[in-house]
Amino acid sequence: MTDSVKTVEQQTVEAVKQPVNAWRRAIDAAGAVVETPWRRYRAAVFLTYLIGAVVAFIILAVLAKTVAYFTFDVTITRALQTYHAGWFDAVMNTLTWIGFGPQAWVITLIILLFLYASGLKWETIVASTSVVGSSALGLGLKVLIDRPRPSADLVTVINQLKDYSFPSGHVLFYSTFFGFMLFLAYTLLKPAWWRMVLLILLIGMIALIGPSRIYVGQHWASDVIAAYLLGSVWLALSIVIYRRGKPRIFVNQPVAKETPVSAKPSS
Repeated sequence: MTDSVKTVEQQTVEAVKQPVNAWRRAIDAAGAVVETPWRRYRAAVFLTYLIGAVVAFIILAVLAKTVAYFTFDVTITRALQTYHAGWFDAVMNTLTWIGFGPQAWVITLIILLFLYASGLKWETIVASTSVVGSSALGLGLKVLIDRPRPSADLVTVINQLKDYSFPSGHVLFYSTFFGFMLFLAYTLLKPAWWRMVLLILLIGMIALIGPSRIYVGQHWASDVIAAYLLGSVWLALSIVIYRRGKPRIFVNQPVAKETPVSAKPSS
């Protein structure tokens, strides 16, 4: 009986190993994975950026705590506000409008429900946790830094807001939530024209939300830069959690299944 159990266990192990080893050989044959020195170099570059982004954000936060604005903040805002093309004005105002509630909450909820209904359960959990966490972090930092919004005496302010300015909540929301959607679209979707359109749209939204907040006079450039730095770090952490958790959680979800970590070959 014991020998029979061992045989069944061995057959099960072999059944798991065969597709994994075949996948590994296919990857090696295709040359899809770079050599160890390049992997270490890229990891070092990535880690260096994260450390640099955190340090740069802390420096900006400390300065923003004591200085209402920098000279370059006023210069950048005035330069951007001199451009009055109709399409540019429409894009800037639309991006800013999307980032306010309740439309921001509705759009986020619709996207999360779509992900969940599509079978991307782990992706939904990470995305929702990331956006809630980044929003709470942004609000906490605003209160801590208590930097005033741009003054109408210095630049054009379309609508004066009463809360604090540093860092930009819009930019933090776009870079973390839509940044994670960009990551999912790039890694999960098959090549197609509509995938390319989606990637370009998401990249454009993330890249332009910063200038839009400056254009409408509701944030300084330093608020925006700080939010991009903080957002990129938060997005990187979200992706790390997503990738590490995927082989351990919801490996049998309906879409984008993952090989369980116990079945993966050791590196």
